[in-house]
Amino acid sequence: MEISTAATMSTTRWAARLATVALIAGAGVPAAATPAPAPATAPDFGPNVLVFDPATPSATIQAALESIAGEAEFGSGRHAVLFKPGAYNVDAQIGYYTTAAGLGRHPDDVTINGGLRVEGRIDWSAGTDSALINFWRSVENLSITPTGGTTRWAVSQASPMRRVHIRGGLELMPAWWGYSSGGFIADSRIDGQVQSGSQQQWYTRDSAIGNWAGSVWNMVFSGVQGAPAQTFPAPPVTALATTPRSREKPFLYIDADGAYHVFKPDLRVAAAGTSWSGDGTAAEAGTSIPIGDFLIARPATPTADINAALAHGRHVLFTPGVYRLTEQLNVTRRNTVLLGLGMATLVPGAGQAAIATGNGDGIAIAGLIVDAAPGGSPVLVQVGPRPGTKGFAALPAKGWRANPTLLSDVFFRIGGPAAGSAAISLEVNSPNVIIDHLWAWRADHGAGAAWAVNRADTGLVVNGDDVTGLGLFVEHYQKHQLVWNGDNGQTIFYQSELPYDPPSQAEWMDGEIAGYASYNVGAGVKKQRHRAGRVLVLQRRAGDRRDQRDQGACYAGREDRACGGRVPVGVRRDLACRQRPGGGGQRVVVYQLPAQLPAQIPAQVAVSIVSSAWRAYSMPVANLQAMHASSKTVR
Repeated sequence: MEISTAATMSTTRWAARLATVALIAGAGVPAAATPAPAPATAPDFGPNVLVFDPATPSATIQAALESIAGEAEFGSGRHAVLFKPGAYNVDAQIGYYTTAAGLGRHPDDVTINGGLRVEGRIDWSAGTDSALINFWRSVENLSITPTGGTTRWAVSQASPMRRVHIRGGLELMPAWWGYSSGGFIADSRIDGQVQSGSQQQWYTRDSAIGNWAGSVWNMVFSGVQGAPAQTFPAPPVTALATTPRSREKPFLYIDADGAYHVFKPDLRVAAAGTSWSGDGTAAEAGTSIPIGDFLIARPATPTADINAALAHGRHVLFTPGVYRLTEQLNVTRRNTVLLGLGMATLVPGAGQAAIATGNGDGIAIAGLIVDAAPGGSPVLVQVGPRPGTKGFAALPAKGWRANPTLLSDVFFRIGGPAAGSAAISLEVNSPNVIIDHLWAWRADHGAGAAWAVNRADTGLVVNGDDVTGLGLFVEHYQKHQLVWNGDNGQTIFYQSELPYDPPSQAEWMDGEIAGYASYNVGAGVKKQRHRAGRVLVLQRRAGDRRDQRDQGACYAGREDRACGGRVPVGVRRDLACRQRPGGGGQRVVVYQLPAQLPAQIPAQVAVSIVSSAWRAYSMPVANLQAMHASSKTVR
């Protein structure tokens, strides 16, 4: 059974208001006693989920958080820490593969007095404080009253902050302002200042902030109340008044009777500010799904049992852990929810996808890491049938435009924890899909991080029409990072790094072109809107084997030293270190669009077109020169 709500009161206030209504209705006359409902039986989420209530001693919570904060970057531990409505005194770090989340219907139903922080990684011998590899963790659906007035969330990719109310300020960089590589905030309220500091890039969506300070390479805001003014390219701030189409991630909560549900928010159009009201009286529109409609999976749950539950119309809640699948998970019914807790991780069998869906609308896949397996896969997650196969062109059910399929906080890894390969990480064939915060990563460090081992062509392929990408991070794939063949697509915020490790220019050629475009739009596309993207290309001469520290220095802006002064003439300093192996003036295609598009492309890209020889777009030189003459930046 599903309960649709247009505006649901937060659980604690709802119970109080019902009591008030009952007293008024009785007009002072004692009413017949109504038996209290029996306490709901708590689901068994397994050993990797910690559920706290306000009666839990603060020392117990603190000790539990500290015990899991030391997970290794490529470890197998997974954790979810859940707080029932109430107030808590705790100040702890959130480590790898950990989600800290409130169980209220409204973020202010759970108050953390202290902090749920992420700090930089201090190397005392080198005197550095870095957040460059602070990946795979999250904080969601709660409020924080920070100790000292400011809390810290010094992270890089795959570490979202969602539905969080910070009653104070927020710092996004390490305490010593070490390197940090970008992140994502959505549907949150920060009462004070957000200081981005050393963050290279950041995307904030549908939120409210006191104010923002700082910019390095690409700071992007859509639908953010209190965002800084548009100043791109100097400083590089892109600010859009609204987000054209967005849908928030489903989340777990408990009602006033202690029963668990998953709330699935509705589509928002031209959104600005949070989906939940700041005064705590109402929450967003959507559907509440009882936990009994979910299969609560554990890593030991047979894959066949998960597929059987999906075939019978059940949703799936993946508790924290690593799931080694023995067959592809098939999502054939519309409105199905696959929700992971604590960075639950799926590893497909050799030659298989982890997840494949039909063309139904309203499917939600959220909170999952998908790792490539050693045997390789043609695709890791496939949304909708492929072009040319049965069902590709079929439209979903009536009303499908108001019920888009959602992929939210879905992260892919090719190598890193183990050697693996996959031709495509995410392929979207269905129309009307929203991709909300993606990190597709071909590993540049860790197990199997080698050109001939973690083979991977492309991170994201979009074949469906009317697809929206919000916060796309795609890095180090061996061909195009992103291929967009669907019409009427749009992206806001794109962060990409081309591969560091081609052993020679000959092994990284797109036909006669030296290297592949990062963002490649297909020849059949008539309309594509892309705003606020940035692509990093690391310069390396043949035979040059610089270490990660030099690469980090290059990111930080010390291009002349790290790249030996070999910066192409005319290239903006913050976009330097771009030439691939071989040197000698080799061209790099960063963005590629079909040649027949007109000179005035409806796009805004945080890349300067500096000359016709430096091709930011693949098109006739006359068109490129016309664009360059009209504007130094494409808008």
